[in-house]
Amino acid sequence: MKFRVDRDVLTEAVTWTARSLPTRPAVPVLAGVRISARDGALTLSSFDYEVSAKCELPAEIDDDGEVLVLGRLLADICKSLPNKPVTIESDEQNVSLTCGASRFNLLTMPLEDYPALPNMPSLAGQVEPAVFTDAVNQVSIAASRDDTLPLLTGVLVEIEGEKITMMATDRYRLALRELTWIPTDPEISTSALVRARTLTDVARSMTSGEDVQITLDAEGEGSLIGFEAGGKHTTSQLVEGDYPKVRRLFPDSMPTHAVVDTAALTEAVKRVALVAERNAPIRLTFTDGELALEAGQGENAQASEAVQASLVGEDLVTAYNPPYLLDGLSVIHTPYVRFSFTHPSKPAALTGQEKLDGDDDTSFRYLLMPLRVGI
Repeated sequence: MKFRVDRDVLTEAVTWTARSLPTRPAVPVLAGVRISARDGALTLSSFDYEVSAKCELPAEIDDDGEVLVLGRLLADICKSLPNKPVTIESDEQNVSLTCGASRFNLLTMPLEDYPALPNMPSLAGQVEPAVFTDAVNQVSIAASRDDTLPLLTGVLVEIEGEKITMMATDRYRLALRELTWIPTDPEISTSALVRARTLTDVARSMTSGEDVQITLDAEGEGSLIGFEAGGKHTTSQLVEGDYPKVRRLFPDSMPTHAVVDTAALTEAVKRVALVAERNAPIRLTFTDGELALEAGQGENAQASEAVQASLVGEDLVTAYNPPYLLDGLSVIHTPYVRFSFTHPSKPAALTGQEKLDGDDDTSFRYLLMPLRVGI
């Protein structure tokens, strides 16, 4: 095998393909990236029995062939190379990489022990990359990082015709985002529980400008979801189990609401939270015309600040985990944020709002559980 490729193209492809390689693979060959040069096409691939990745890239191929090399090592090498074309060639036991005056020799891994990548499921539809990325970023922040609760590490993707609803929760907050896409079957009705980290990786990497194609086989054995865009293909096994019925946690009506400038509130929370000890809440007092923030108490450091707010309903006092509050504010992209309440001790729903006296955008909702605090 022998081929030449642009350094930046190779680095981006290797880094993306190797991103999900296991740190401690159950089988040594799963730490490898498969490089295939055949029929004028160069393909890099990886697979850990849960997530597969395949990237096609342009290259000048002199000799066809296929090798398996350590993926993370190859990625580190590519990142360090000078900005010159890269030549890679191999024999039965070694792979040599040359870039300008730099030269590396790598041992090959046994190809015969490497598992075959799963086939992509059938195409279910496509979605604009910017819309997809924004939705994933908004919802994935609420997914649990605790692997002992595998169900909650996933994002529930519900598909009904032209509408997709994504939901995630870690029991302390709940994020829900609705978006439209173009399904291959206008009558499609299904759902899939996808690992949040997989969705996040896809959203970060498939930004070529091409629509993201979503492939789905939610009813087959080993249920798979796949994503394709810009020569990149990835599949992931779905999380098994029944996701909690979290949609019903959103009340039908929330009579009290307050509207606050998103940027001003974000900066105020960051400042006041500096004195909040780990897991300590920040207290919010909503009155007509003002939102007062306080943190710290007793002999500890204390901080307070006030920002303008428009309140509809009775004055109320509540408290939140500062990082969780900031997470919600960070993915609301409108000038104003609306806090909607049924009761100070019940979860608040955060939504975006373009104007101070306008309607809120309920396509994204962030439900945040309050903390108990002496008030």
